[in-house]
Amino acid sequence: MCGIAGWVDWERDLMQEGPLLQMMTERLSRRGPDDSATWLSTRAALGHRRLIVVDPAGGGQPMRRKRNDKSYVLVYNGELYNSSELRAKLGSKGWTFASANSDTEVLLLSYMEWGEDCVGYLNGIFAFAIWDEARQALFMARDRLGVKPLFYSQRGTGLLFASELKSLLIHPQVQPVIDNEGLAEILIMGPSRTPGHGIFKGIQELRPGYCMLYHRQGMQIKRYWSLQSKPHQDDIDTSAEKVRCLLQNAVHRQLVADVPLATFLSGGLDSSAITALAAQYFNEGGRGPLHSFSVDYIDNDKNFKAGEFQPDPDSEWVERVSAYLGTVHHNIVIDNSELAEALIPSMHANDYPGMADIDASLYLFCREVRDLTTVALSGECADEIFGGYPWFKKRPFSKNFPWIRTMQERIKLLSPEIVSRVSPEDYVRERYREALSEVPALEGEGPEDAGIRQLFYLNLTRFMPTLLDRKDRMSMAWGLEVRVPFADHLLLEYVWNIPWSIKNCDNIAKGLLRRALKGLLPPAVLARPKSPYPKTHSPVYLQAVRKGVLSILANQNSPLLDLIEPAAIRKILENELPVFAQPWFGQLMNDAQYFAYLIQIDSWLREYKVHIVL
Repeated sequence: MCGIAGWVDWERDLMQEGPLLQMMTERLSRRGPDDSATWLSTRAALGHRRLIVVDPAGGGQPMRRKRNDKSYVLVYNGELYNSSELRAKLGSKGWTFASANSDTEVLLLSYMEWGEDCVGYLNGIFAFAIWDEARQALFMARDRLGVKPLFYSQRGTGLLFASELKSLLIHPQVQPVIDNEGLAEILIMGPSRTPGHGIFKGIQELRPGYCMLYHRQGMQIKRYWSLQSKPHQDDIDTSAEKVRCLLQNAVHRQLVADVPLATFLSGGLDSSAITALAAQYFNEGGRGPLHSFSVDYIDNDKNFKAGEFQPDPDSEWVERVSAYLGTVHHNIVIDNSELAEALIPSMHANDYPGMADIDASLYLFCREVRDLTTVALSGECADEIFGGYPWFKKRPFSKNFPWIRTMQERIKLLSPEIVSRVSPEDYVRERYREALSEVPALEGEGPEDAGIRQLFYLNLTRFMPTLLDRKDRMSMAWGLEVRVPFADHLLLEYVWNIPWSIKNCDNIAKGLLRRALKGLLPPAVLARPKSPYPKTHSPVYLQAVRKGVLSILANQNSPLLDLIEPAAIRKILENELPVFAQPWFGQLMNDAQYFAYLIQIDSWLREYKVHIVL
């Protein structure tokens, strides 16, 4: 993977802006530690940081090609999984290639052949920008599910874009300002984020499945991909067979790399499935044993507490699956004190407060993985696609985002002035209404099935992006490319229309996926209840974040104090009182994660010099 940045301006001579573009590009150096380059013209300037994964010699960027008297320049972050098929298709149309197997060149030639329609031909994860010199236009696009990020900002007579917010904030025209809406995103929606929202005022995110054309006449944004609802015709056994085939094809396509490749393995159904299919492919291809990685915490075996969302620890299951599949396994054990210290660098990787220690642990985990490999496959997105979360089984359906809980308890810990300005319940209600308005309904579908379809859409478009963003930022902070085979749009398009009675067959979460994987994994693993990404249960960590928040409360200059009720939080901390009876976000974020989230907000406000406009 890589980092991209750029600038188009209709009045400024960008040939004079090389140093500024260089700074914007270098701010993304951790995404692309292997190479750096920029390209300048009068009206467009593009920058690229490269992580070499495929074709070290032929994939350099910004990549330029000419056809007759027309010139095109590309910067690209991602991976095309159907590059070889597209190469053959383009070759049949007379195109010749300068590189051996560069997917970057395939992408650029695809645009030159099909123009803006090229996105429909792409299977992969991507965010890219192409400057079309003859048209004096910039074309940008993002992959269908938003695995790779892309932010932009219109300023004056120009447009700025980058893979991450930190790159845009380098530009003097882009200031770290947030208004009431940005506050609501951080304090109420957070750590999730409304699609398209860039947190900072005047910064937007190009949404998944969208593309943009920017020229002198203005900006045109259109959706090139969306889910289509239609009746499902296959029975359970046929559905399971097709799911297995689609998942296997996705995994195999994503095992292409010219660098070391491994998998993340928790011993749960999703990561075990990805690892099993990858190990099978490795063995059949004579590529040697597959390496796998898991994460744990010092003394977690002593402090683990089973609950509704985390029924058992991973360690035993990891060992069992690794032995069964014959992987070379690496167990990364994280120190709880270091975990607390990593809250701030993980926030910097994200550019705003995230999933607290859930982010920080992944940040430290990816650091260790990167020492041994460059590419990893992960099991994200299966729960959103197949209905693995507990809230899929609860009736009646929630009238809110089911992962945002205990809102009243959280509101009581905010400053009354902030509550008055932000109107938390109204804000969430409006965001929820917007999400439901997008759901592609199926004509004739009954209330129960329509309700579950809405719930799946909410999870796919509002919760899953939080996990994909987290995976991208924490891994790319170390130059580690993580691929997510369950986020294959061909798999999702098929599973989307499978009715709940089939997805939930055998009366177990993700029953259809379990059927599809029979014979690939041991029966006990196939029957294991869902267990999310492991969090620490250590009192050492809890005490560290309590101490951190008390230190913030003692600092009269802390910007956080204007957003919260300091006396109420101090009372909770000093008396070690419980705050939430259940996770306030997702499955894992409880008291310790709330304190850690406050630490991240305080650091973000200070270190990013955030200016709040109310």
